[in-house]
Amino acid sequence: MEILTTGEMEQADRLAIAGGASGFALMLRAGQAVANAAADLAEEGPVLVITGCGNNGGDGFVAATELAARGYDVSVISLCERNSLKGDAALAAKGWKGPVLPWDPSALGSPALIIDALFGAGLNRPVRGDARVMIEAIIANGAPVLSVDLPSGINGTTGTIMGAAIRATETVTFFRKKPAHLLLPGRMHCGRVRVVDIGIADVVLDEIRPITFENIPDYWQSAFPVPRIDGHKYVRGHAVVVSGNLTSTGAARLSARGALRAGAGLVTVLSPDDALGANAAALTAVMVRRMNDAAGFAEFLADRRLNACIIGPGAGIGDETRALVFTALAAGRAMVLDADALTSFADTPDRLFETIRQSGSSDIVLTPHEGEFHRLFSEMSNKHPLRSKLERVRGAAQRSGAVVLLKGADTVVAAPDGRATIAANAPPWLATAGSGDVLSGMIGGLLAQNVPAFEAACMGVWMHGEAGQEAGPGMIAEDLPEVLPAVWRRLYDRFGIDY
Repeated sequence: MEILTTGEMEQADRLAIAGGASGFALMLRAGQAVANAAADLAEEGPVLVITGCGNNGGDGFVAATELAARGYDVSVISLCERNSLKGDAALAAKGWKGPVLPWDPSALGSPALIIDALFGAGLNRPVRGDARVMIEAIIANGAPVLSVDLPSGINGTTGTIMGAAIRATETVTFFRKKPAHLLLPGRMHCGRVRVVDIGIADVVLDEIRPITFENIPDYWQSAFPVPRIDGHKYVRGHAVVVSGNLTSTGAARLSARGALRAGAGLVTVLSPDDALGANAAALTAVMVRRMNDAAGFAEFLADRRLNACIIGPGAGIGDETRALVFTALAAGRAMVLDADALTSFADTPDRLFETIRQSGSSDIVLTPHEGEFHRLFSEMSNKHPLRSKLERVRGAAQRSGAVVLLKGADTVVAAPDGRATIAANAPPWLATAGSGDVLSGMIGGLLAQNVPAFEAACMGVWMHGEAGQEAGPGMIAEDLPEVLPAVWRRLYDRFGIDY
């Protein structure tokens, strides 16, 4: 499903109106949808509607009018004088026949539900003055909150808190989600998100051409790898994982099992001499071969059947790991670079990016967490209050020439051409040692099956989140590969594939 920035959503509104839709009719449908959601949240008791000065406030007036018509005890508090409203919002306010209470936080009372129609998605400056006092009073009130479009105080495009923000029980948004419905911290303030149709035709997307999507299976279904009945293991690709020395072999093994469970036909761990026995003793279906340096790595990659590499988990930081990366790039392999492979280039990131571009490969995936991201892309700091995670990752992909995946509860994947996805299915217990190693292996296993890099990264992220959900609280990284078969079955069922 497409995700629209606030600017793109404004364009969608304009295109719908240019195509013959009435702006006021769109507002009526939006307000009625808010009233429906309010009725679900509060079957009885007083409802308080807090309205702002723009169209979001207009939606609130329509919702108030609709709820009053259904017999609810409704009160309205408005940031603006009714006669100062413009356009469709002014028409909506005229439809409200009850009083408009003064802007007084002490007037909140004890409602069964507060409808937050103050700012919505368009807020682009910090909340101050009377508006901030009201937001803080709503937070302190403790009543359930239904927010219109977005909780007031959240920037719709970046998901950042603009000084203070309401934490909603539920949010009703229109036509498509905005980035802040998925990016943190905005997502934490939205509660359950309800997307409603208000009469904007999907055809407007043909002109908008959005390039941001929610990371769900419908987005990457066309790239989903389904083994052929007449296939064999070599058709499904051969992934290789580079192991570190004896004291850091576990990460490579986790990655290897992730690659195998993700569908690679064969997986080999390339191991230095001192770790060969430990790796061989711990692995069964995953093969183990001796490899001590970049020259030995090049000899292995002379076999074109070894078509995907995972370098980084437990590989060690320094010249040797850099040499392995350059060797794989020179061999033209699909590749996942994670952990130590990224940190090894912290002092010379441009050298890595230039080599990626020179390789001509479009199947390179970088999988940093925030710390590793900062080491490689320090100029794209996460400290700028209006620079979203989405913007940072998209910039990193364009700079590096690779697909970049920035991990977290709101993992963003971006391609150099600007396409990006945001995931929202990762449970909190995925934040455990080794979880990222399994993810890098899963993506490598998908690359081995010739899934394009962007889709492989998106698919791996979603499956990783679902595996975490399947494993449940208390999971450890070793559990993730073991529950992947259940995730595969759910995808087969979802896509109508027999098995």
